[in-house]
Amino acid sequence: MKETKVLIVDDSAFMRMVLKDIIDKEPGLKVVGMARDGLEAVEKATSLSPDLITLDVEMPKLNGLEALKIIMKKDPTRVIMVSSLTSEGASITIEALENGAVDFIQKPAGSTSWTFRQVQDDLIQKIKDVSQISLSNIVSKPHKVIKKERKSFISSGDRVLLIASSTGGPRSLDTVIPFLPENIDVPVIVVQHMPPGFTKSLADRLNKISKLSVKEAEEGDVIQKNNVYIAPGNFHLGLKKNGSSVTLFLENSDKINNVRPAADFTFDSAAEIYKEKCLAVVLTGMGRDGAKGSFKIKHYGGKVIAESKETCVVYGMPKAVVEDGYADFILPNVKIADKIVDLLESK
Repeated sequence: MKETKVLIVDDSAFMRMVLKDIIDKEPGLKVVGMARDGLEAVEKATSLSPDLITLDVEMPKLNGLEALKIIMKKDPTRVIMVSSLTSEGASITIEALENGAVDFIQKPAGSTSWTFRQVQDDLIQKIKDVSQISLSNIVSKPHKVIKKERKSFISSGDRVLLIASSTGGPRSLDTVIPFLPENIDVPVIVVQHMPPGFTKSLADRLNKISKLSVKEAEEGDVIQKNNVYIAPGNFHLGLKKNGSSVTLFLENSDKINNVRPAADFTFDSAAEIYKEKCLAVVLTGMGRDGAKGSFKIKHYGGKVIAESKETCVVYGMPKAVVEDGYADFILPNVKIADKIVDLLESK
């Protein structure tokens, strides 16, 4: 079996040694080098040609995001960001995911110490998963979002738009949410697999680059048209009818498909309320989350769009929807926003 060569980048010497110890103990993984800052990371990405880089977010000289941009341009590599729990760290991490990083791991609180060992199993699993992803899926291809010229947009009826995404999701969401019209006239619910704190940064970033208003969902939110609600990390997000309005609720019940938030939970509750007026989109991601929920939506006569393999970082979630026969449309992410508008305009 071919060894996975890993480059560790962290400004803490102690953290570099902790990471090296964790990774080198795992059969099939080998640390081939370590770097103290972003500048050194760029040099060693070239000289060592690692299969994967763990890249600290907050560093002197060149931070993780700046180093990532250079590496992805010069020597495209699979990158896992190692993010602090600070709001700045979360914000940079989200931007890194949109600029080519495949995934990220959180440093536990106070983790300039042995506490990182608390997440070692998660780190090893992510390294193994990410090392299996084809580099061609990771390298950002120049793309132009397909957009029809429309004199006006008139949505048909009281509908809801649901979007599910996981690994590679922030980049695909970038090609969908900002290209929806400001008068889309439906509420939009997004379930992106992410821990707490990072979903808030994702919402803030999408809000800055979109015509729609984007926020992290909160318990009791009355959903409004032309608003996007991002499920908060570590909570399932559900919808319930409350008189003439629909409100959101958060639930900390067991993980579904080994994730929380789970798209299946959200899709299921939305389908019960909106029936055939549900439109769901399943974007890139590992696993099968969204497949059972898509079945429920199809059962009531709703429509489902799956992202096609060509633009997925991981063709897992949309593949499950396609193979189970629930996808009405299979499209590259650059064509999805336009298809959403087409479907919302139709009777």
